[in-house]
Amino acid sequence: MAEGEQSSEDRTESATQRHVDQAREAGQVPISREVATFASLAAVVLVIGYQSQAMMRHMLPNLVVFLARAGEASTLGATQLRLASSAALGAISSVFAAAMFAGAAAVLLQTKFLLHPGSLQPKFSRISPLAGLKRVFGFSGIVEIVKSLGKLGLLSGAIWIAIRGDLPRLIRLPWEDPHRLLSAVARPVFHTFIASVCIQGVVAGADLMWVRFRHARDLRMSRQDIRDELKDTEGNPHVKARLRRIRLMRARKRMMAKVPTATVVITNPTHYAVALAYDRVSNPAPRIVAKGSDFLAARIREIAQANNVPLVANPPLARALYRLDIDTEIPAEHYKAVAEIIAYVWRLRRRG
Repeated sequence: MAEGEQSSEDRTESATQRHVDQAREAGQVPISREVATFASLAAVVLVIGYQSQAMMRHMLPNLVVFLARAGEASTLGATQLRLASSAALGAISSVFAAAMFAGAAAVLLQTKFLLHPGSLQPKFSRISPLAGLKRVFGFSGIVEIVKSLGKLGLLSGAIWIAIRGDLPRLIRLPWEDPHRLLSAVARPVFHTFIASVCIQGVVAGADLMWVRFRHARDLRMSRQDIRDELKDTEGNPHVKARLRRIRLMRARKRMMAKVPTATVVITNPTHYAVALAYDRVSNPAPRIVAKGSDFLAARIREIAQANNVPLVANPPLARALYRLDIDTEIPAEHYKAVAEIIAYVWRLRRRG
């Protein structure tokens, strides 16, 4: 128990996108049943409001006779029952279809059209009495009970407010003409549906926020989980840093190996050093073969002196060339300055 509490306390970080995607692949997505109920109920109200007159015309001729002679035994025959039931089913079939379609669409929109086959597989934990008791008397079960009681109270109050003006007429219905029965019931029933839709919309909005909050809370990760995920996705940071150092050392070695082939090394004279190579036959412009600052610049100067590569101090040019990448030709704006330096180096070589 202590380990579980400690583990829950450690999970203080929001879930990463990779963890959320993995949970989604496993079928763990926030779904609010209240939103589906609201969509179904709203669809029912829309269909009834749109087709109410057609439904009344279809049901009234078949039900009036049955209701008018409800106390007679002869009306309970198979023919009369079949006519009444077929009239009722024909009228409400569109309502059921709209409710089912709207409920399914609400669920698919919440899951972003996720269809997970694992949700259809049987799980023994769902029929386990112990698991059922945990669901009922656990925190989630208590929350569901509170939600149901609150929803029931809100619906009762809203329905009472909606039909209290129609109660006197509803009380007199048993003594009314059967031909006027459906028209008398239609108004309070429609008021009941409207009140239910309004309350269900409020409940659905609150439940959707609660479901998403609980889903985000359940997916929270500890800092160790995040570090482990980073190792899996991007590799161990220590190993990556070591590989980066090895690649840098090898690149520097290759760069230093080109310094003896340079034509000239332009210096700052102490902070920067840039080695240029130029061959009139193969290269249209001088190319940067090595560069460095501070310690690396000193190392380039040492190698150049050891291999009789001329050093020329030109701080502005050295700083400008240092900003360029290795193995790139110098830009046109530096042609004149570099050409003067290379010409000077060639004159020294001819004299030597």
